[in-house]
Amino acid sequence: MIRPQVLIVCTVIIICFSITVSVCSAENESLLWDALTSGDHFALLRHTLAPGTGDPPEFRLGQCKTQRNLSKKGRDQASKIGDRFRKNNIFEARIFSSQWCRCLETAKLLKLGQINELVALNSFFGQYERRDSQTEMLLKWLKVQNLDRPFILVTHQVNITALTGVYPDSGELVIVHRSENGNFRVIGTIETRY
Repeated sequence: MIRPQVLIVCTVIIICFSITVSVCSAENESLLWDALTSGDHFALLRHTLAPGTGDPPEFRLGQCKTQRNLSKKGRDQASKIGDRFRKNNIFEARIFSSQWCRCLETAKLLKLGQINELVALNSFFGQYERRDSQTEMLLKWLKVQNLDRPFILVTHQVNITALTGVYPDSGELVIVHRSENGNFRVIGTIETRY
């Protein structure tokens, strides 16, 4: 039996996040980059390549040796994503990241500004019971953020999928519009395979 609170949270998330995903082609990719500088948009970025799934049993926050981390290819990918932002005239952004080392390193390698850790972006891969409450917490936080300049959230696949319904590849950007009434809509994705 599903608890009424879970149904309410799921309904709120679905209502608040009406999803319209457009396939990103070369001609409309520039529109997505432009959206990030137009206000009321943000980018969700899945951390770049980190071989494996989940984290080892000895995982500890703040201890990168205990975590699944970026590969050399993942570090190169993050640097190239930062270059791609600059190529599209985004030289600085407000950046928030999961506290996982692979997300913090991805954010750092973008070289787009100061990184702020945000608990609501932490992975719930091993604790799915946190999915709805954590996603609701992130939605509430996003509704009150100032999106007047480029805004990037570096997080995990499970978080992005719970929030948007999109299953991004490592390093893929999901571009989201926040309407005046506080609803969210995915306007497209940008793949970053190198």
